[in-house]
Amino acid sequence: MSARPIDAGLIDAGPVDARPVHARPMDMGETNAGATGSGAARGRGAPGPARDLAPALPGRPPAAPPGPRTAPGGTGAVRSTPAAAPLSPAAPLAEAARPDVPRPGAAPLRIAVIGGGPGGLYAAALLKRGDPAREVTVWERNAPTDTFGFGVVLSDETLGGIESADPVVHAALREELVHWDDVEIVHRGHLHTSTGHGFAALGRRRLLELLQARCAELGVRLRFRTEAPPAARLAATHDLVVAADGVHSRTREERADVFGPVITTHRCRYIWLATDFALDAFRFETAETEYGVMQLHAYPYSADSSTVIVEMREEVWRAAGFDEPGQDEESAARCAKIFAEALQGRSLRSNNSAWTAFRTVVNARWSHGNTVLLGDAAHTAHFSIGSGTKLAVEDAVALAAHVDARPGRLPEALAAYEAERRPVVESTQRAAAASLRWFEEIADQLDRPPRQFAFNLLTRSRRVTHDNLRLRDPRFTAAVEEEFGCPPGTPPMFTPFRLGGLTLRNRVVVSPMDLYVAEDGVPGDFHLVHLGSRALGGAGLVMTEMVCVSERGRITPGCTGLWTDAQADAWARITDFVHAEAPGTAIGVQLGHSGRKGSTRRMWEGIDQPLPDANWPLVAASPLPYRPGVNQTPHALDRAGLAAVREEFAAAARRAARAGFDLLELHCAHGYLLSGFLSPLTNHRTDGYGGDLAGRLRYPLEVFDAVREAWPADRPMTVRISATDWAEGGTTAEDAVEIARAFAAHGADALDVSTGQVVPDERPEFGRSYQTPYADRIRGAVGVPVIAVGAISSWDDVNSLLLAGRADLCALARPHLYDPHWTLHAAAEQGYAGPAAPWPAPYRAGSRRPPTGRKDP
Repeated sequence: MSARPIDAGLIDAGPVDARPVHARPMDMGETNAGATGSGAARGRGAPGPARDLAPALPGRPPAAPPGPRTAPGGTGAVRSTPAAAPLSPAAPLAEAARPDVPRPGAAPLRIAVIGGGPGGLYAAALLKRGDPAREVTVWERNAPTDTFGFGVVLSDETLGGIESADPVVHAALREELVHWDDVEIVHRGHLHTSTGHGFAALGRRRLLELLQARCAELGVRLRFRTEAPPAARLAATHDLVVAADGVHSRTREERADVFGPVITTHRCRYIWLATDFALDAFRFETAETEYGVMQLHAYPYSADSSTVIVEMREEVWRAAGFDEPGQDEESAARCAKIFAEALQGRSLRSNNSAWTAFRTVVNARWSHGNTVLLGDAAHTAHFSIGSGTKLAVEDAVALAAHVDARPGRLPEALAAYEAERRPVVESTQRAAAASLRWFEEIADQLDRPPRQFAFNLLTRSRRVTHDNLRLRDPRFTAAVEEEFGCPPGTPPMFTPFRLGGLTLRNRVVVSPMDLYVAEDGVPGDFHLVHLGSRALGGAGLVMTEMVCVSERGRITPGCTGLWTDAQADAWARITDFVHAEAPGTAIGVQLGHSGRKGSTRRMWEGIDQPLPDANWPLVAASPLPYRPGVNQTPHALDRAGLAAVREEFAAAARRAARAGFDLLELHCAHGYLLSGFLSPLTNHRTDGYGGDLAGRLRYPLEVFDAVREAWPADRPMTVRISATDWAEGGTTAEDAVEIARAFAAHGADALDVSTGQVVPDERPEFGRSYQTPYADRIRGAVGVPVIAVGAISSWDDVNSLLLAGRADLCALARPHLYDPHWTLHAAAEQGYAGPAAPWPAPYRAGSRRPPTGRKDP
């Protein structure tokens, strides 16, 4: 292995596991688990007579001369060490590889493993190594020499786990791996190279040979060309059944009622191919063809071979005729022509390769009785972050460790295995989903500046960040910063931004946060301290909570308002403080109406629960309660009601202007009144304000126009939208683009892109910066500035989003509750002391982090 650690995070930068190729559609993740035992037919290996692995595997050949090898035609970026032959049962075991002594008090287990891919084989080896008295049998329907795919990328984290679990396998892998450091991104003729990433890969066939040999060496019974009996039958005769039978797992489907699988098929088609030369780097390239955008993912896996994946949207795939009969055989040649430059004119080869669509597998449970799912049978993650084999191997390590640690307590062991692995897998799946969607929408990314495109691609999963890349490749990151417009020594978040007639000194926004402490809609001392302290804390823009335009438009009795002059005067006291004591900080007001989500208790008294008494009547687009049987049914606004509410918004805007606010945001998100018109789930009207998207947009646009007319022309106006309802039949990402386009056409200076909170049965995909892809898409498709929100928690996140072009401003809420001076502290931590983050004079003595203790050993 390379002396420098392989960075697990950069596996996010590209596809890893090469996949089996079959005449039938198949998911790349299918064979990450090796999975073939009881699943649907795979590859060319038809089931044949049962055969155990011959006990006499080939011995080790004479060692190749020591020293690194360089791929033919390469530059030396790809490095490999001499190949090792399969481990032989006759070869002496290393001292560190002696099987552990079994724990007393438990009878040896009889274990069945369904599926002879990497996950199944490695689980079998580790379970046997943990107690040599165990009887472990692997069923695999194909021959041991059948291969389904090409290269496998492994991270340092995974290799470390392998080394701890079985040093013999780790030593054998170390002899096989090729290493490289660079990622190459080709965008419209521009080649950008980012270095310092550290990858290691080997051939899938070789990995399987090593694991097969290790199993034979330990005494695992390997039954090839043998269809596994059903898991239920094996469970009756074995103590433990490990279902490593892949994405099309028969075990999982036979007990779907227990495992609760949810399988999502995605929008791109891809094919796994290979070429007979080693690329110098992990390479991403796009081809803008007459049919649409196609993309290439490629990486070396040996000194003379590379994996090549070609991917495109389903509609592009069909337009290009790849769906026609016989095209699977022609695809390698056609793809080689499309990406001839990247392949240096070389041909592509297949292994019965077929076009397929990726399927994400999620299970509610991973075990039932004495049967447990492993690898792709339990979960899949898109190949673009290189996680299939990695996850399966790590599953195997964890499963064996928990079984060994709990002799005689198998249910506890299986529960502990899932408890350890599920959070890791879910985090990986969130990152994979972000990466997958990025590639699905790659056509929207192509108009970016070349370096920004490259940075966006590298950070697409949100695991690789600006700070991370700056450590790996400072030269590349500095070039991206220069293209962005960062002055020397200035982090991206501290560059100014002009919004309409307002210039913000930095890109940080204190997001609207409902406080629910007003009396009769009048903001008091709490609001002064809350907003004033955040303004002193250095943010470029501080936003109020949703300020209601009428008494019956409140969410709770504690909401603030702007329906009276007294309320406007109280707000003026706050804006005066901000302008006087935090000069350079802008303060904005968010206007809204609760709609059907009004007349509820304060959040800490029972969120969305109706008041115990003194409820006021509600109005909405349609007479649909937020929670049937819990919240009251609103009245559908008639034409007179629509006109009255529209004037309430305009009157509130005039008061906001007199109160001294610098910016106004119209709240059209989160299921409140205007959002209720936009979503098909909450707007069932049959008049001109309902129906298709144009009808649903009509009233929110009328309100926007009325507010824009009432609001001073030199002050910017933004709109907050929910870009998805996270619910079937609701607002889609495509709808959100059209909604944003409509508001921009009417004069919105920016779109504040949030999601959800429209219906109570939503299913959001929570995770780090999970809402930002919607802002990214709107920014790219509409060309309007966007404010990104949603679990943005660190200054590194902010810098990454800005440099990648996913957002122009970043709004943070909870971090500003935790630390009112979050922006100033972010500047101090980055060593920035420029004009975009000035410390108030009374606070300057605290502009450095206080010492916390001795730093010497």
